[in-house]
Amino acid sequence: MATISYLRQGPRVALRRVRRQDHAELTALAQESAEMHRRWLGARENTVEAFESHLERCARPTHEGLVICLRDTGAIVGSVNINNIVRGALQSGTLGYASYASTAGHGYMTEGLRLVIELAFDQLELHRLEANIQPDNLPSLNLVKRLGFRREGYSTAFQHINGAWRDHERWAITAEMTRPAGVAD
Repeated sequence: MATISYLRQGPRVALRRVRRQDHAELTALAQESAEMHRRWLGARENTVEAFESHLERCARPTHEGLVICLRDTGAIVGSVNINNIVRGALQSGTLGYASYASTAGHGYMTEGLRLVIELAFDQLELHRLEANIQPDNLPSLNLVKRLGFRREGYSTAFQHINGAWRDHERWAITAEMTRPAGVAD
């Protein structure tokens, strides 16, 4: 059995990059969670070709594809993308994530996204992460609030999902917001 190399580890979950071998597990998780995700993400294509395209995108410097796994078993409990990474004066990225029906409600995403935030601000040297969330997606809004994101605005007709343009709230966190008072770069 191959040793798994985690980027970050918490008490219950660990973070690693998505890999080709994850296709079957992620497809099964997406299928079991289709009803839970449909309202927020719309129908997703779970073909090998779509997954290969995702992996190609994650290999670019503008994207990071990650999975949150249980430390004791390695089972995937969440997926995370940092998209649209911009360097230079901005040093920012857009956070996208999904939990799965079989493991939702256990706090795995809260713990896992804390690891993602650490990775983003430390290893990736980003300054800002933004999350765009539909106003009635209360579980996701509560998640970013727990993580210390602040609401920055409202984007009308922001993303096309399920045949319609959906409004989103803009939430963000910066590196300074995660440091104890008095600690500078």
